[in-house]
Amino acid sequence: MTAALLSEVRKISTTRLWWVLLACMVVGSGFMAGVVAFSFAFADELGSSSDVSAGMDPRAMATTIYGLAVSFGYVFPAILGALAVTGEMRHRTIDTTVLADPHRGRIIGAKLVAVLPFAALFGLAGMAAAVATGAAGLALADSPTYLDDPAMWGSLGMGVVALTAWGVVGVGLGAAVPHQVVVIVALIGWTQLVEPILRLVLSLIEPLAGVAAYLPGAAGDAMVGASFYSSTGSADLLAPWAGFAVLVAYGAIAALVGWLVTFRRDLS
Repeated sequence: MTAALLSEVRKISTTRLWWVLLACMVVGSGFMAGVVAFSFAFADELGSSSDVSAGMDPRAMATTIYGLAVSFGYVFPAILGALAVTGEMRHRTIDTTVLADPHRGRIIGAKLVAVLPFAALFGLAGMAAAVATGAAGLALADSPTYLDDPAMWGSLGMGVVALTAWGVVGVGLGAAVPHQVVVIVALIGWTQLVEPILRLVLSLIEPLAGVAAYLPGAAGDAMVGASFYSSTGSADLLAPWAGFAVLVAYGAIAALVGWLVTFRRDLS
């Protein structure tokens, strides 16, 4: 297992794609948090005051702003994880991998573990960028940043864990859908369009309102304890560790499907 794990780490670290995705996540998370922080904090001055910003508890607002790295940035570690599988399928290096280690379950396991430090780095960098720009916007508006509150740092830490878990989910999805272009388009479409719409629509249907909390993006938001979507009344969130369990379950189910559908058949 050690040799397989080192091999998978080397496959990720020796390509440029991981740090390109990391740079995109830092820029995207920082930009989103900064824009929302300034729009919330200076809503009155800009003449765009809304019920969302006006009626929100200051601490919830700060948590929501910092959590934008999870709400919108989770697509980046997910894509990284998916590419750990689909990249081999596309370039046919999976043939060499299987010849070197015929235990295919171990190959998937090694990929799931190998992506963890990279996904954790994405989580740390994304949350740091969101905190830097978000706190700057709040501070300029004389709004509390709550960075002296240990509970807030607990929420930020859970955000890092959520983004790390998304790397695992990405590996599972890449195993279940081994076509690189398809899985990337599906991830971007789901995270940026389909799930936000679903969370809004389900919140308007009373018998199904609770279902939205079990969607993967909502599960990640639950780990932070607040989200942009829940702040607009789109849905309630699960408890943080319940969200973690749901998110990991998505990754485990996807990996199992990938092993049964993709890795048990002829890969040549």
